[in-house]
Amino acid sequence: MLAQELFKVSGHVAFVTGAASGLGLGMAEVMADNGAQVVMADIDQDGLQRAVTRLAAAGRTVQAAVLDVTDREALRQAIDGTKARFGRLDAVFANAGISAGSGFRTEAGRIENVAADAWERVLKINLTSVFNTLQAAAVHMKAQRGGRIIVTASVAGMRAEPPVGYAYVATKAAVANLVRQAAMELGPYGVCVNAVAPGPFLTNISGGRLRRDPAAAREFTDRVPLGRVAQVEEIKGLVLLLASPASSYINGAVIPIDGGLTAG
Repeated sequence: MLAQELFKVSGHVAFVTGAASGLGLGMAEVMADNGAQVVMADIDQDGLQRAVTRLAAAGRTVQAAVLDVTDREALRQAIDGTKARFGRLDAVFANAGISAGSGFRTEAGRIENVAADAWERVLKINLTSVFNTLQAAAVHMKAQRGGRIIVTASVAGMRAEPPVGYAYVATKAAVANLVRQAAMELGPYGVCVNAVAPGPFLTNISGGRLRRDPAAAREFTDRVPLGRVAQVEEIKGLVLLLASPASSYINGAVIPIDGGLTAG
């Protein structure tokens, strides 16, 4: 089979959370660039509109859905509306997430200083909203007996990562096992559920810390065998694989994309 058939997503319908910037925008771009119809969801109305306007001007089929992923009903309505509008739902990316601040090497990140409200906010966005996205997508994909769900986990959910906060490592570990559990249930319906586990990428998470803080960037690059932080473009090949027919026998996987960070 030719590569253009293996990785064909032309005409597919995709829904992406956290799509205004960073990895979510990269996911939306690669799907739209390859002919998918993409609904881009984010709470950042201005950023989302800029992204949608740019992609539409380039001839891509994209739509904006301004929503807070912690609003379960709004999230469900957006996913239901996508299926109703296009008649199918091929790929859902549960990507939205936030940082939990710095890790325990700083005073603020030490376990005794983690604020309850900050902990709860990270859980709502990084874990509960992912479950709600999975749940809403599963209803439609079970009925149509097929689909792809791709969750953004993290290498910080696979091992201890002192530079990042407690709530982040906890939620990313949780979503990795959530993916495995959902893959077991949904596999018999032809639905593949997988996660990407990024290492350090240059995104806006944590206020774009890796862009503005050379010391923070070095803390990661010194440990990455490739010796650098990744660009958003570098997530695109993996997510296109997981959303395409090429991934027909990949289910329940949590795939690191980290320059070799977790190899040691």
